[in-house]
Order: sequence, then structure tokens, then C-alpha cells
Amino acid sequence: MPLEPELIREVVARALAEDVGDGDITTEATVPPDARGIATITQKAPGVVFGHAVAEEAFRQVDPEVELQVLAPEGVWHETGTPVLRVVGTAAGILVAERTALNLLQRLSGVATLTARYVQAVDGTGARVLDTRKTTPGLRALEKAAVHAGGGTNHRFGLFDAVLIKENHAALAGGVGEAVRKARERFPDAPVEVECSTMEEVDEALEAGAPRILLDNMDPPQLREAVARIGERASTEASGGVTLATVRSVAEAGLDFVSVGALTHSAPALDLSLILEPLP
Repeated sequence: MPLEPELIREVVARALAEDVGDGDITTEATVPPDARGIATITQKAPGVVFGHAVAEEAFRQVDPEVELQVLAPEGVWHETGTPVLRVVGTAAGILVAERTALNLLQRLSGVATLTARYVQAVDGTGARVLDTRKTTPGLRALEKAAVHAGGGTNHRFGLFDAVLIKENHAALAGGVGEAVRKARERFPDAPVEVECSTMEEVDEALEAGAPRILLDNMDPPQLREAVARIGERASTEASGGVTLATVRSVAEAGLDFVSVGALTHSAPALDLSLILEPLP
């Protein structure tokens, strides 16, 4: 999933401004301005690394002459102790950018790693793992790219690119079926999906011609019943409290997709460290 360079620049610039402010007074006080160093970022836990471009941008915004070498490719599972990036430049520049680079790299790698765990958990079921809009404000594009790097599938990006009728929409529209009909009439070229929590709502959605049905907070027996009822008339997705412990039983109901908000709202950061050594 390609990321716009301008977006990366803006995200990194805001993060650096937040951290550095008027200057890194610790580094200014202790590090000679002409000192140079070589730093290695290393995994301290197993997982999927993602965010090289973001980390590189952090170092380059502080030291435009910095040299970076990728040691571990993105989108691949690596074990503890794997060297990830090597950075050569001014020691002060590396230290100023260190926390911003690591914060972003650890966050995005954490999302990619958790996604990879979910994808592995449903392997062989035919179901794909979807992300949601439950992302960190301002970081959605980066986090969705991390989901993709972890083997997941991106759902709609925002409110503008697909219709997803939830419980509140249906209630205000006059019911599930009426909401689907209104959406298809108003936006005939947009993907349309509708949330259903009962078999009666599933029937309403099918009658209205919903091309995709989101089965909300159903247990595996209910999901199997709903999938059988829907058949080939619509694609199916399950959501609602799905965890690593339950995702396989959900996927085995025969679903096309399982959406997991935890991929982005609860992913733990992947533990990484940066060790800086002086250059002669």
C-alpha cells in the first residue's frame, strides 16, 4: 500500500516538533556538534517490521546527510535480535531523531505484527482479516499500510469511499431494508454494506439487495446459520469482540471477511532498541 511522501513528511514533522520543541538541551549540553556515530536499530521481540520510510524521514529531517541501510525487509516475520536499520550521521542528529523514529517504527510494526498473528490464526479458512476505522487520529494511512504489510486486508478508508450502514443509520432510515434501498439509490456506484444482528435483519438486507452483510456480535452457530441463509447472494463479514482466541472459530463459519478493530486500536508496540556507537 503506497504512502504519499508528503504525508510522511507532515506526520514526522509534527512528531519532531512535539518532541524537540526549541531544541534537545541534553544533546546540546553533552554531545560535541562535530561528533559522528553509527546506530543500529534491533528487534527485541519477534514480529513484522513496518515503517522504514517513516523512520528514515525522521532522521533525514534532523540530518539531511544521514545515511541509512535497511537490514531487515518489511512485511516479513523476524525473530528477536534481528538488526532492522543502520543509521550513519551526526551523533547529535541521530539522538535528536531517535525517539520519534522509534515511536513511529514501533507503533507501525506493532500493528503489522498483530495483523500477522490474526492472519495466521485464520489460515486455511478462506476468510480475510479486515481492519476498521478505529485508528489513531492523523495516522490512519500509516496504520492501514501496516495492516497490509502484516497480511491483512484494508476495509474502507473513511466515511467517503463506501457505504456502511450501522445500527443507528438503519434506525433513522426506517429499518435495515429501507436503509439499503436508500443508500443504493443515492450512491449507486458506491460499495454498500449493512450491519445485521438478527436473522430477520439478514432477510431484510437480502430482500433489499445488499451486496455485503456485516454480521454483528453473533456467535459461531449463529454465524453458520446466517452464512447458510445468505449463500451466494451477498458476501459476508463478521465483527464484534473478535480476539486471537476466537477469530478462527468465527472464520470457520464460512465467512468471507472478519473485521478486527484491535489491529489498530489495541496493537502493542513492537519492542525495538537503538544503540549508538561513536565513529572516529
